[in-house]
Amino acid sequence: MAVDDAFSSPLGPPACEKDAKALQFIEEMTRNPDFVQEKVLAEILSRNAEVEYLKRFKLNGAIDRQTFNSKLPMITYEDLQPEIQRIANGDRSAILSSHPISEFLTSSGTSAGERKLMPTIQEELDRRQLLYSLLMPVMNLYVPGLDKGKGLYFMFVKSETKTPSGLLARPVLTSYYKSDHFKTRPYDPYNVYTSPNEAILCADSFQSMYTQMICGLQEREAVLRLGAVFASGLLRAIRFLQVHWRELAHDIESGTLNSQITDPSLRICMTKILKRNPQLAEFIRMECSKEKWDGIITRIWPSTKYLDVIVTGAMAQYIPTLDYYSGGLPLACTMYASSECYFGLNLNPMCKPSEVSYTIMPNMAYFEFLPHKPAKTWTARDSPPKLVDLADVEVGKEYELVITTYAGLYRYRVGDILRVTGFHNAAPQFHFVRRKNVLLSIDSDKTDEAELQKAVENASQLLREFKTSVVEYTSFADTKTIPGHYVIYWELLVKDSVNSPTDQVLNRCCLAMEESLNSVYRQGRVADNSIGPLEIRVVKNGTFEELMDYAISRGASINQYKVPRCVNFTPIVELLDSRMVSNHFSPALPHWTPERRR
Repeated sequence: MAVDDAFSSPLGPPACEKDAKALQFIEEMTRNPDFVQEKVLAEILSRNAEVEYLKRFKLNGAIDRQTFNSKLPMITYEDLQPEIQRIANGDRSAILSSHPISEFLTSSGTSAGERKLMPTIQEELDRRQLLYSLLMPVMNLYVPGLDKGKGLYFMFVKSETKTPSGLLARPVLTSYYKSDHFKTRPYDPYNVYTSPNEAILCADSFQSMYTQMICGLQEREAVLRLGAVFASGLLRAIRFLQVHWRELAHDIESGTLNSQITDPSLRICMTKILKRNPQLAEFIRMECSKEKWDGIITRIWPSTKYLDVIVTGAMAQYIPTLDYYSGGLPLACTMYASSECYFGLNLNPMCKPSEVSYTIMPNMAYFEFLPHKPAKTWTARDSPPKLVDLADVEVGKEYELVITTYAGLYRYRVGDILRVTGFHNAAPQFHFVRRKNVLLSIDSDKTDEAELQKAVENASQLLREFKTSVVEYTSFADTKTIPGHYVIYWELLVKDSVNSPTDQVLNRCCLAMEESLNSVYRQGRVADNSIGPLEIRVVKNGTFEELMDYAISRGASINQYKVPRCVNFTPIVELLDSRMVSNHFSPALPHWTPERRR
């Protein structure tokens, strides 16, 4: 479609009139973000003026920044937990928001071993949908012809629970996929998926993956882009193909569906889609039976132009493996979002993963930034840190993101550390540095140092009867296996060599550690199959002294040296592995059931 000059955008020539309007909206939002932010804050404060939480701080109806800044404190989830618990238990009064809380979105961060519950309201779906609607217009500036084919996206719903009062508690993407915004979305030639809704909405992860893969294989020539939310999810799909290609090829050859697919709506749907295709089945067998799987993505889906996955933060560890399977296809990180709030998008989605920067859209929420001081912990004696407005952040500096949302979070610390890389118009662009305090992460799990310490302590109790103790330990997330898994290095002090712990005991130590980790980790192990069994590698005595010597040789101070509780520098991992005397894996799955909300 020819696009009228009136719709042109400084970002580039739009692919169609609809795209032109989306790009124009981005331009309008980023020209004067401070004005938009002031308006957003005033709107949030005025509509929620009578809610219990805001009245507690005696704003007296004020909607200006100065009053807001002087009266409202920064908070964490723990500060808000009593209010959230009341809502979960059925208190329908206006506690955090004047609009009814429609459901809770479960964050992958945890509190006391359970997922955090983030309140949301119905209109937030519209706000999230608005951000989604901007992604393809930007992508179309960089990759032409995406309306001539389809996207193979591996999308899944996860388990949901209900609070005592009956409110749903579920991950944000599960909420979105089950909404009418997704299920009854209008046809868009630039955004057609190979996976039918029935496959995406099937709660059984095996049935969902199997049928999405069959659909993707059947339309291999039409696939122009492959994606999943996280890089780990796309690699899990490739691993699934490695394990199940024989059954998939059989179904495609015969035109019949595997008997393990038992979901009635999915079977009905697939009978309309699955067509007998012996030539395709033979091609799959030929490609998948080869010993080497390098470039398998472009061999099976030859028209693929890019992979659409998050590879920032902890997901960066998967980049080499994705490059191996895709033959070096571009990796597009399109948006930045969380359970608490959707933040912004990448206006240069085809850049290198190390250069990804997100432009925060100032209409999504009210954003503030806490200057990040890694070496300092704020205490009550400190003067309160001064928060910086969105328009006032400085290039090169790092900040912790603080948000105020329409759904009832006020000056809430998200825990993301961001670095300012530049500006689009007047709107700052941020590189995601890391999650604050997160030590280990494979998929959506996040394990901090305190959790790891507790897990080691609990597991080491099993060593007591052998008069053995853990002298030192460290860890790393091994992403060379699919799925990835936690590796814990232990140096042991064995006081009675005749009665040292057996392999079976050390295997049980692995399981004891897993039982001690949070519910998000355990769900990844049990329900999502996104995390592999935890491994303990026992190293020789003196290994951690060698580790210290190595660190000092590279300039560390002997007086300030502390054993790192997580390592990812290759020479250090290689040093530890070269001193390994035995390795052990968790022999069973840890206990996990969908959380019951009290």
